[in-house]
Amino acid sequence: MWALAWPVIVTLFSEAAVGLFDMLMVGRLGADAVAGVGVGAQILGAVGVVTTAIGTGTVALVARHVGAREPAAAQRVLGQSVLLAATAGAATVLPVIVWTPALVRLFGVTPAVVDLGVAFTRLVMLSIPGGAVLFVVGAALRAAGDTRTPLAIGLVVNVVNVIANWALIFGHLGFPALGVRGSALASTTAFTLGAAIGLALVGGGYLRLRLERRDLRLHRATIGRLARIGAPAGLEQLAMQIGFLVYLVFASAYGTAAVAAYFIGVRILALSFLPGIGFSIAAAALVGQNLGAGDPARAKEAAWAATRMCLVLMSGAGLVLFVFATAIARVFVDDPLVIEDTRWFIYMLGACQPLMAVDYALGGALRGAGDTRYPLATLFAGLYGFRLAFAWVVTHALHLSTPWLWAVLIGDYAVRAGLKVWRMGGEAWQRIRV
Repeated sequence: MWALAWPVIVTLFSEAAVGLFDMLMVGRLGADAVAGVGVGAQILGAVGVVTTAIGTGTVALVARHVGAREPAAAQRVLGQSVLLAATAGAATVLPVIVWTPALVRLFGVTPAVVDLGVAFTRLVMLSIPGGAVLFVVGAALRAAGDTRTPLAIGLVVNVVNVIANWALIFGHLGFPALGVRGSALASTTAFTLGAAIGLALVGGGYLRLRLERRDLRLHRATIGRLARIGAPAGLEQLAMQIGFLVYLVFASAYGTAAVAAYFIGVRILALSFLPGIGFSIAAAALVGQNLGAGDPARAKEAAWAATRMCLVLMSGAGLVLFVFATAIARVFVDDPLVIEDTRWFIYMLGACQPLMAVDYALGGALRGAGDTRYPLATLFAGLYGFRLAFAWVVTHALHLSTPWLWAVLIGDYAVRAGLKVWRMGGEAWQRIRV
């Protein structure tokens, strides 16, 4: 479990660090720039639900075929995943670019934030096709037990991203100072390069999985399997992004400081839950492989092992967030209002860490088993049934302060974690057909 998880955690840490550096650089442009880039990132996340769906199906199918010692079938899944990701990614670019102004205004932000958000989003959308291909190639390799190659590719991508951000945002190395547009172009350059490297490696036959030209020919049965397993995961991500949008609308009622604090907090959150994602991916690979090998008892053992290890690491992260909340907030901005709202957001994130550990680890295990509908149900129960319902009460019924709005996060993750523990205790997830 640890051998699979640590390269994923390092990969994700480097990606989150790039996000933090990006936000730090954008933060020097002002609160409006932070909010504008944050809105663009939310839209980018919503567009990425299709990629997430494909990646989830890829993990479940590749892991099963690897566990069953069926390399040709695993290779075909990789090819169809790349084909589907590239096609879906390219198809989303133009519609979002056309509708960007309307999408940004949905967040209820000020006109200045709208202008910056539109400028950033229209350019960063060009990163979608490359990012989608890179995502599914990495997902397939991790499902096959190779987590180090995605780490190497990710490090190259992130180094390029940081240097390009520095050069294009502020105008270094002979480039003009492009502000938020520079941040978007840096992301597009880095993800396109990463996709090219990933395809070259799997196409060259250097890795555990190989991609041949014949695997890129449309295979409807495999596409159908990917869609059947991945669709609930895609709906889960879409529902999550919509829920986050609604939650952000509640935050916008408290002003730009609260919106900026939320987006800064999301960047910090991206660092704190890295062990959760790492063990989620490792659990998905091992659960899927063991089910493919006909050993459900060992699959369950892998799920609980991931949960225990993740719980220890994320609880430690929560303690660090509590202790250094104010200092962390001051790193990003010097606006007193934003610092205060961010400090309270970080406190709540710290309290959520143990609950998020359980949610992420067991969620990954269930998705690796192909049980993608149940995590979707838990999302509706926690995010919509608790977080958004109580956010409305806090904001519009009781008119409480911003910390109370952040506090509803704890109940959301408590509901999700509890429901996943109950599911893993049974055997229904072991009988899912993929």
